[in-house]
Amino acid sequence: MKIRSITCALAAIVAVTPFQTAQGAKRDASKVITIVALGDSLTAGYGLSRKQAYPALIAEKMRDAGYEFEVVNAGWSGDTTAGGLRRLPEVLRARKKIDVFILELGINDAFRGVTIEQMRANLQAIIDQVRARHLRVAIVIAGMQLPLYSSDDYVSAFAEMFRALAEKNRAALIPYLLEGVGGNPEMNQLDRVHPNAAGQRVLADNVWRVLEPILRRMTAPIAD
Repeated sequence: MKIRSITCALAAIVAVTPFQTAQGAKRDASKVITIVALGDSLTAGYGLSRKQAYPALIAEKMRDAGYEFEVVNAGWSGDTTAGGLRRLPEVLRARKKIDVFILELGINDAFRGVTIEQMRANLQAIIDQVRARHLRVAIVIAGMQLPLYSSDDYVSAFAEMFRALAEKNRAALIPYLLEGVGGNPEMNQLDRVHPNAAGQRVLADNVWRVLEPILRRMTAPIAD
């Protein structure tokens, strides 16, 4: 898949709704786990109902597991790390408490040729601002990869950036959010860029494998 063709597809994306919240049935404020997912079209669920996007599917898993929760989909199709950084203050103001912050941004930057250094700086600024406001928040970084269309160092540096950020910030890492979806026509819409409903279910599984242990630790009884 050519980078230029993917760039054109993503550049045309406009989000319809910047936020959507899924909440558990029971509301005990002291026990509610609030999760915010800041991302681009992969988080927003481009081409699908937001109920089919992975944040809503994560909410279903949390409901089935018996958690009290609020899951906020702060995905914006076509967003970049700079755009996410600009939107962040509004996202943070909207929630008094954030327990888990899922950060899924960067692929649109890469398609536009933004330098690794600038992407890294934007993502680090997002992490810093989230932690400044919510000291105990658990950060989850969604790793991404570029198609191996060449041996360009940019491709490997892009993938490595997410691992390095997770290590530096003691954050959890989803090694590759699109594992099992990227490049699979059965898991993508006709543009071969955006996951279809089945693909979003795989994304939710990829997120859940990393998120579930965090939730277990958060809700584990405190030993005497």
